[in-house]
Order: sequence, then C-alpha cells, then structure tokens
Amino acid sequence: MNFGQALEALKDGERVSRQGWNGKGMFLYFVPGSIVAFEDLRGPAKNAAIAATKIENGEQGSSRHICGHIDMKAADGSLVVGWLASQTDMLADDWGIVD
Repeated sequence: MNFGQALEALKDGERVSRQGWNGKGMFLYFVPGSIVAFEDLRGPAKNAAIAATKIENGEQGSSRHICGHIDMKAADGSLVVGWLASQTDMLADDWGIVD
C-alpha cells in the first residue's frame, strides 16, 4: 500500500509498517487527540502549560488539548512520540498493516 493508504489505516486504528525498514518489530500507530486537565499534566508538558498560562493570562486550572499524532514503536522497544515521515517513507509503496 502507499503512504496515503497507510495514513487511512492508521486513522482506522490499524498499526502499519514498511517492508523497507531495517529494524525488526517496528510499527506506527495513531494516538487520537485528548483533553487533559491541567493538574494531570506532568514534566515539561506541565511547565509549558504554566508558561503559556502566564503569557495568555489564563487560568491554571484549565485543561489543555493534546493533538492527535503518530507514534512509532522502534526496533529496540522504545516509543518515538511524534514520529515524522521522511520523503522516502512518503513515496514508498511497501507499507502494510501489522497483525
């Protein structure tokens, strides 16, 4: 399948990968957007929300929208949050659905 078809499969909840990737067990998955209460944010995300609140003169008790994004399970088992496609990935026709 091509990249456009792989994107549609991701949005339908499928995991996808490329035959051309060197690492074993790598795949992409879609994380839908969500609303997170300010008090549930942690680490750098919470610090960024605090900074944005000061700039916007908003309420600290407000929630933040986490945008939907594509993540990758890498060959070493780590998770890459916010995976970005290369031009090679976007032009490839060797995409497939992972069981």
